[in-house]
Amino acid sequence: MKPSYSIDFSTTQYWLAPLAGWTDLPFRQTVKKFGADLTVSEMVSSNALVHNPKRTVKLFEKSPLEDPYAVQINGNSVDIVTKAVEILNGFDGIDSIDLNAGCPSPKIVRSGSGSALLQDLGLLQEILLTIKKRSNKSMTSVKIRLGFDKKIGVDVAKVCEDSGVDYLVVHGRTKTGGYTSEVDYRAIKEIKSALGIPVIANGDITSFEKAREVLDYTGCDGVMIGRGAMGKPWIFEQLKSGSSVTSPELKRDVIVEHFDNMIQFHGNYGVVMFRKHLHRYSKGYSKATNFRDTINSLEDAKEVRERIYHFFSQ
Repeated sequence: MKPSYSIDFSTTQYWLAPLAGWTDLPFRQTVKKFGADLTVSEMVSSNALVHNPKRTVKLFEKSPLEDPYAVQINGNSVDIVTKAVEILNGFDGIDSIDLNAGCPSPKIVRSGSGSALLQDLGLLQEILLTIKKRSNKSMTSVKIRLGFDKKIGVDVAKVCEDSGVDYLVVHGRTKTGGYTSEVDYRAIKEIKSALGIPVIANGDITSFEKAREVLDYTGCDGVMIGRGAMGKPWIFEQLKSGSSVTSPELKRDVIVEHFDNMIQFHGNYGVVMFRKHLHRYSKGYSKATNFRDTINSLEDAKEVRERIYHFFSQ
């Protein structure tokens, strides 16, 4: 029997986007404390999950705070995706299996996964139907772009809806648009108008103000925020409270706790991994360049923690 828990689309949804190398358990746990309605694992390769499950499982290990929680997979083989879903069926606490049909990474596209699926809508539909049929989770979803090199967003979205997905996340660029072309929110609005299932808008939503603007314009059921949450996990609380202000003391305490959780989850290598987060967190602070240079040369967790606390107390 599938679990009864489902995402509450009766209220506006604010979700954390999956970002490779960023949205691990410690970061997802951090944004969850600020009220993110849904967190999603880093993208999991179906092929890696099937052939090297012990190593891959860590990518979607979840925090007790993560309810609801989705695991995002990619793949281009119905057989491999089926086996990956069957493995995920053995893990409790996953509310949705999400198929990535939008990643523009050359490596992913060359493998026939991610946004490469936008060139073969028949295969995309077959994979989605397979997930829907084989999964024991309460929901099935897909994240798409507007097309591969041409904007065919409504056509893609209709295929997904016809495949039985419960909701859709739309990044408002084509594959060839990468992450630098202008996001087409009008196209997202057209998709929302054409579908009868919930639609979540994604792409360049990097601030409290932008999120409000996109929601008002597109009429979507929520927004998914990726890069806008890097260095600003409190953006979710800002969106829910209607205030763009977060106290410096709270920011400092959150950053220190995030660091502690990184060490707990990744061991001492978490010190090195956390540098990229500190580069984001320190943006806009005085003497940030000197702080980053210092942090980049340190590997002792206790010393780094002390310097983090001191720097963000200024």
